[in-house]
Amino acid sequence: MAIPMTESHRRFLQTMMNGGIMEFSKAKILHRNCCEDQSAHAQLDEFIDVINTQLQPMFMQIRKGMSEDDGLQYYALVNMAETDVTRMSSDYADNELELFRKTMDLIVDSENGTASSTDILNCADSLQTKKMKKKEVEHVLNRLVQDKWLNEKRGDYAMSTRCIIEMEQYIRNVYQDLVKSCYICHSLAFQSQSCENPGCGIKVHLPCVARYFKSHTDPQCPACKDYWPHEIPVFPAQSPSQSTSSKENTAPTPSASHSRRKRK
Repeated sequence: MAIPMTESHRRFLQTMMNGGIMEFSKAKILHRNCCEDQSAHAQLDEFIDVINTQLQPMFMQIRKGMSEDDGLQYYALVNMAETDVTRMSSDYADNELELFRKTMDLIVDSENGTASSTDILNCADSLQTKKMKKKEVEHVLNRLVQDKWLNEKRGDYAMSTRCIIEMEQYIRNVYQDLVKSCYICHSLAFQSQSCENPGCGIKVHLPCVARYFKSHTDPQCPACKDYWPHEIPVFPAQSPSQSTSSKENTAPTPSASHSRRKRK
């Protein structure tokens, strides 16, 4: 029998609904504060499981995902019924959503998981819904960053943690074999390093690379054991609960082909 939600669960869920996404350490603090007046102090993941069970009939779920920027874990409230970009239609006009889709196209087709502001601006001339001026494009991009759908760094845009968690099914359906999962944590990987062995070609998130080679000092691919030529990134130390749920030394079976293909 499903465990009913208490006032603590409802307070936690309300905060998640207001913000949409929350970093792990803040979620732990919120969990502790919500449980102050309650006798039950379940672990955070167990606490969220209770909420998710009650959300299931409404096709909602709180999901955990990793930031590609710093490797920190986040919780996001996901609408399971709407897997398309149209879930954003209440906040964005049709041409703004089209610009967002084209930005995602650029990010997926890139080698480093980012799209330059110049390339995005060039897309504005080819919008089918309604063309946009430079200032309008810049305004939409700023809104997408403020709403946590995109991240921006020095004029380059990347999918945010919220975008990857909430849009995962849409991304997999639309881009299919153009996107790969991280070999270590099995989540979608955009900002990553790749094995240069043509017969392998696995992708690993930068934070996952840092964690993996912290315990594996030989610069070898975790899949094929070929030489790993990339510089190993350094990230701040994390608590065990902040690390990904997948074991770093557990090796999944490499896919048959890892060659990169452009979308048609």
